[in-house]
Amino acid sequence: MKRIASIIAAALMAAVIIIPQTGCAAKTEPVSRESFYFDTTCSITVYDMKDMSEDNAAEAITGAFKECSHYEELLSKTKEGTDIYRINHAGGKPVTCDPETIKVIKKGLEYCRLTDGQFDITIGKAEDLYDFHGTDQVPPTSAELKEAMKYVDYRQVHIDGNTVTMGTPKGEIDLGAIAKGYIADRVCDYLREKDVTSAIVSLGGNVECVGDKGGTDFSIGIERPYSDQREIVGSTPLSDGTIVTSGTYERYYKYKGKIYHHILSSETGLPVDTDVVGVSIRSSAGHSVDCDGLSTTCLILGSKDAKKLIESKDGYEALFILEDDKITKTDGFRFQAE
Repeated sequence: MKRIASIIAAALMAAVIIIPQTGCAAKTEPVSRESFYFDTTCSITVYDMKDMSEDNAAEAITGAFKECSHYEELLSKTKEGTDIYRINHAGGKPVTCDPETIKVIKKGLEYCRLTDGQFDITIGKAEDLYDFHGTDQVPPTSAELKEAMKYVDYRQVHIDGNTVTMGTPKGEIDLGAIAKGYIADRVCDYLREKDVTSAIVSLGGNVECVGDKGGTDFSIGIERPYSDQREIVGSTPLSDGTIVTSGTYERYYKYKGKIYHHILSSETGLPVDTDVVGVSIRSSAGHSVDCDGLSTTCLILGSKDAKKLIESKDGYEALFILEDDKITKTDGFRFQAE
């Protein structure tokens, strides 16, 4: 398969919306907290647990956010001192990492191999040329991109036990397209260990549910791409599962009338040409890390090939929002349009 695309691995804004529900009996009111990790607002809501009280739920949430902080200290590309930061600034020398960092890198490499480099966790040098947050929103020159792309190739990542070595001194790993899914899974594992039986974890575009809401499914809204008011196109029911959304609209800017979005070609470093502006992957198996990798992969592939990919995998369903605002989905994706 030709290597044509990859993603700027960046933490993204929320693209799925938890729809409030009423009428469910509970031992006490749900307890919800927000915090900021991975360059996005994260929220955790506990609806029920073995010994439900406001104090116990708040304690569980506090511990869950400590898990988020722990993983941010390992996996952030931009935070000085993290494992990924040290790898990217080692000049090609070996770096000893936490075993969990190794797990996430290996998971990222799985999707690199699955797509023959279309998904590429070493896109960092090209990513550095785009300013999606600041005021210098001018696309890089062809010469700048050509230089950056010399260092983009997932096959340069060498793992030996807990040691990572980059094959080129300027190579950069960015795990943003896979890390939040891994973290959401670990946070939900933590909540279950604390006897939480009903909760929603939202890490930007990654939503994972523990159990259900008083015997009924949670209702998860899917955002309309490029909507100023965060309109939703519809909703999907979810319990004890996960849904991850990726989209070209999550980070972009316009320059001379052209949209430059954050999903980049692993050949050229330019925004990839795709007919999909938003894709949501859901699974009842609760593997947010794989939904994360698949959402990015599907957006890169385009709707036709992406639909074939998801239909070939057990336990996963997908909904695609196309450039013309049309919606297509796999047969098993339960969806109620607005």
